[in-house]
Amino acid sequence: MKAAWALVSLVLLTLNLRAAITGVPPVLGELQGVFGLSGVELSVLTTLPELCVGLFSALAPALARRIGTEAGLTVALLVLTTGLVLRAIPGKGALFAGTVLAGAGIATGNVLVPAVIKRVYPTRAGTLTGLAMMLMSVSGAAAAGLAVPLEQAGGWRLALVVWAVPALVAALAWGPLARRPAAGPPSAPEHGELSLLRSPLAWSVMVFMGMASLMFYTLTSWLPQIMREHGVPAATAGTMNSVIIVIGIPLGFVVPVVAARMRDQRPLVLGVGALMVIGLGGLLLAPRAGWVWTTIFGIATGSAFPLALTLLNLRSPDAATTARLSGMAQSGGYLLAASGPLTFGLLHTLTGGWHASIWLLLLLVVPELVCGLVAARPGVLQVHRAAKDPMYPAPT
Repeated sequence: MKAAWALVSLVLLTLNLRAAITGVPPVLGELQGVFGLSGVELSVLTTLPELCVGLFSALAPALARRIGTEAGLTVALLVLTTGLVLRAIPGKGALFAGTVLAGAGIATGNVLVPAVIKRVYPTRAGTLTGLAMMLMSVSGAAAAGLAVPLEQAGGWRLALVVWAVPALVAALAWGPLARRPAAGPPSAPEHGELSLLRSPLAWSVMVFMGMASLMFYTLTSWLPQIMREHGVPAATAGTMNSVIIVIGIPLGFVVPVVAARMRDQRPLVLGVGALMVIGLGGLLLAPRAGWVWTTIFGIATGSAFPLALTLLNLRSPDAATTARLSGMAQSGGYLLAASGPLTFGLLHTLTGGWHASIWLLLLLVVPELVCGLVAARPGVLQVHRAAKDPMYPAPT
């Protein structure tokens, strides 16, 4: 019964880890008009969710150790709910503050999902990671696709606040689990464990996750604007965003299952890199073929992030290390990703076109590919000091 309730709660949690972000880009034009946002403020607004996820992800493992994983997730979902409600209050301050709170809640959920899966379902990490990714994609696609219809039906407030309801439901589901001490947090790092900052493998996982996130959030933030400037209607441009996410739904399930069954995940990394080069090159040379590049972006981004999330489990020897690696990878990775939408938008403002911005993404495929190949090699993190290593003596 407890495992079943945990599974239901996990489903509800993952349904809330994308909608607060993907529901905003399709109504950016409306928000800009209502709040009088400048081009810089608009870029900051699209960047804040990833920036906050990066900043707050580092705190999630410590929060889980202090109050428990389940209690930490309950708090995170309540913070997310508060942020979503706050965003619907008129005023720039409320809009930006609510976005910060929503990002903080999403950050904690993102970090602790792999640790929960590793501890509660250690033999089904691939399947449960795939389920989580699929549900994130479902909610993200729904939020992107429904944003404009909701705005047209009830205004921008309805489009932003509606997602507070499922967030509150998820918080209520995790509440009973938070009261059970048997479902404790990931264990604290033991004396004699190495800092992951010393591990090239951990750094590679972090950069690969960061690049995968950067590509996804930059494209979903700005692709509608690019398409609109090439004559695509607003609703159709928003639908393109939704299609990118919809394509990721089956891939979000399939890729982790396939990756977990492979000893070496490097072929998957190579496939992601090739698709990104084709899609970005096509957008640069033939932007009017938007639906073709949208489909390719959907396959590439829909495969990259699920693969990165799966690597958190595959490269960790236990749940405690998964939580630590997840905190490091998602904190550093999302901080890296946060620079994408902002830099992409600023380059557009400075140059008056999209070519420089798209070329930047093409260049960033290189570190994504290199670090992905390192992260995808067989093996796990070595987190304990060797007893005879003079640099890391055994604890006394």
